[in-house]
Amino acid sequence: MRGLRTLMLILLAAVFAAGGPLRALPCHAEIVPPCHETAAVEDSVYVGPDAVGKGVGKALLSALIAACEGLGLRQMCAVIGDSGNAASIGLHAALGFERKGVFPDMGYKFGRWVDLVWMQRSLNGGGAREPDAPGMELSGV
Repeated sequence: MRGLRTLMLILLAAVFAAGGPLRALPCHAEIVPPCHETAAVEDSVYVGPDAVGKGVGKALLSALIAACEGLGLRQMCAVIGDSGNAASIGLHAALGFERKGVFPDMGYKFGRWVDLVWMQRSLNGGGAREPDAPGMELSGV
């Protein structure tokens, strides 16, 4: 199975394909559960102010989803740091993520308390069947 380093290169290429000069930080996948093998990742998409509403975030997250499915992963989650972040929540919902929960007042930024919104999307059939492969190996765990 291709590793996380390959995934990062794919995503960096997607950043440039989505708009030429770097107008957004690349998406990245983080391993979520602290176990030896996992089939789940967490996504993060950060788009600069000049790229908002131009399809850059959708292109990046779409590339991340496709790359993770290509790796045989089964679940992707998003932890959105503000229930008022309609752009991020809308982006994730448009690409098949479902809201799984809201944790109120989990952080303080911009002079106010913010919630954490948890969203999840199944990849490759999710948990409907046994894994095709052992999953992504985590080193040092």
